[in-house]
Amino acid sequence: VQLQASGGGSVQAGGSLKLSCAARGMIWSTFTASRRGWYRQAPGKQRELVAEVTSDGMTNYQDSVKGRFTISKDNSKKTVYLQMLSLEPEDTGVYMCNVKIGSRDYWGQGTQVTVSS
Repeated sequence: VQLQASGGGSVQAGGSLKLSCAARGMIWSTFTASRRGWYRQAPGKQRELVAEVTSDGMTNYQDSVKGRFTISKDNSKKTVYLQMLSLEPEDTGVYMCNVKIGSRDYWGQGTQVTVSS
């Protein structure tokens, strides 16, 4: 199983980006039954949860991104997205996707998001 993340980049404050994470080699039933999330790690800081979506579509967001970020999924493509609007310099970091089901925990390689003021 491989999680391929893409969509990162450099933007100015107020800009937007959309991250994608495709689960390669994962069977459809596993993907749809999993909890999918996006984490980020800023320089010198610990990795933190940004947003997650459960198998039944419930979402959870870090307080700092509520109203600005939206997590979604396309089960037919085995892909999870993170739409990021009104980006702030504090959103800068490496964003990693995660797929978790039972004791299995899969991580993508990370994609860099840099927001300049």
